[in-house]
Amino acid sequence: MSRRVVTVVIAVGLTLLLVCSAAVLAAELIKAKDGSGIFGYKDTPILPWCGFHVHDPDRPAPPVITPGTANGPPSDATVLFDGKDLSQWLPSDWKIDNGELIAVSGHLRTKESFGDCQIYLEWQTPNPPIGGWMDRGNNGVLLMGLFEIQIYDSYKTHLYPDGQAAAVYGQTPPLVNACRPPGEWQSFDIIFYAPVFKDGALERPARITMLHNGVLVHHNQEIYGRTGHRNLPHYDGRIASEGPLSLMSHNNPVRFRNIWIRPL
Repeated sequence: MSRRVVTVVIAVGLTLLLVCSAAVLAAELIKAKDGSGIFGYKDTPILPWCGFHVHDPDRPAPPVITPGTANGPPSDATVLFDGKDLSQWLPSDWKIDNGELIAVSGHLRTKESFGDCQIYLEWQTPNPPIGGWMDRGNNGVLLMGLFEIQIYDSYKTHLYPDGQAAAVYGQTPPLVNACRPPGEWQSFDIIFYAPVFKDGALERPARITMLHNGVLVHHNQEIYGRTGHRNLPHYDGRIASEGPLSLMSHNNPVRFRNIWIRPL
């Protein structure tokens, strides 16, 4: 390509850029009707899925929250355990030691019920491990008290894939094994969408997206029904769209800290 042709191409490109820039500058910025001071445009196309203009100042703005620091809860979260007390939970024999929650026996259930939500918690299996293969840090997070996300020392224990840490128990293994060694703190960050029922029939199954130790292990994964040991999952008309969050114990002293939840 000759130098003259290159010069012409550059000149045309600059001209188009100036024309586009002038058009943007000529567009009228409009402030939102609610007096919030948000500005945007009303002479743009309407987005067919929501009815607002592109860059519409009257589109509802996301609420402002303060994010947590060092895995702490954001400002709009309900803190379920901060190392001080169990006031958010029903009575149990679980214990608090040095600001950490220790599983003893049975289920620990929240007083409040939840549906769609984000759940964050940190857990630690005993080191050295206690008991046989069934008891190696065996515990679980029961969403709505029905759908178990497994807690287990899967660092080197070769348990069946749909029973290792971060599995939807008895249904779906995690995408990867992101387990840390026993004795180290681990985290679950769970985004849960509850099942929806209509006239006693399932209209939409539960789904989960989840990070284990910051690694994606489930992405929009369907939950096929109530979880259980050695049986097929199923839904029935008795399952609601809200339920308590539960932690379950297999008589193994798993520890927990920094538990919070955000209804979605």
